Amino acid sequence: MPTAPAETVHFQRLLLTGAAGNLGRSLRPRLGRLAAELRLSDIRPMEAPGEREEVVVAALDDAPAIDALVAGCDAVVHMGGVSTEGPWEPILAANIVGVRNLYEAARKAGTKRIVYASSNHATGFYRQDEVISPRALPRPDGNYGVSKVFGEAISRFYWDRYGIETVCLRIGSAFPEPKDRRMLATWLSYDDLERLVVACLTAPVVGHSIVYGMSDNGRVWWDNTPAAHIGYRPADTSEPFRAALEAANPVVDIEAPLFRFQGGTFCAMGPYDEG
Repeated sequence: MPTAPAETVHFQRLLLTGAAGNLGRSLRPRLGRLAAELRLSDIRPMEAPGEREEVVVAALDDAPAIDALVAGCDAVVHMGGVSTEGPWEPILAANIVGVRNLYEAARKAGTKRIVYASSNHATGFYRQDEVISPRALPRPDGNYGVSKVFGEAISRFYWDRYGIETVCLRIGSAFPEPKDRRMLATWLSYDDLERLVVACLTAPVVGHSIVYGMSDNGRVWWDNTPAAHIGYRPADTSEPFRAALEAANPVVDIEAPLFRFQGGTFCAMGPYDEG
């Protein structure tokens, strides 16, 4: 196996799923320093493997393929699956059957830590005039949010029964910059995403933890105090974008989902006609 500089290696083999997605592509060059080998997976085309990389195409709902994918991996950063609200069947296959396959594969392989990309949409029906913590009960805002609540629940089960540590990241809005007024509260910069994932991978003990993925924004709906043991320290903020976004979106209708609920427009999407 190729080797990385000894002072940077935390894992012999680290798996990143969803490597062809926006967040996966951002994390790919940032996580390589943590492992002697970075294994990358998706169902979509990926860039050719670089030094100390391995590329594997695998569907999350294919249990034998996921067993082979996870085998030999010390830790997993799970960014794979359907990443937005939509019809039930694709979400069921990737985000529910797929995440169960992932945890079963980790149990068989002896993998001891997973960083799981949950979502703020697991609690999207809390109002924007509330501040909640990672201990808040789920209030999913759609099929996607329900699937993320399932992932948090199954990861808890695999910690309690099998001792597989997980940090569930209730990711806000991870983009190069915030796009609207809602994202002034939910924005997570790509650099802070890296800081968050690295903290989750390298904290000495995480057990089963939930943390909201957000930058150091001026407006906050989420209090990460219960997740302070992870050691995540955001360095970016949405404040430099505030004036321009508020000027571009001057009207606030507090009864519209975008401004009423933390999940924004996800709270008004569907039902879906799949027939």
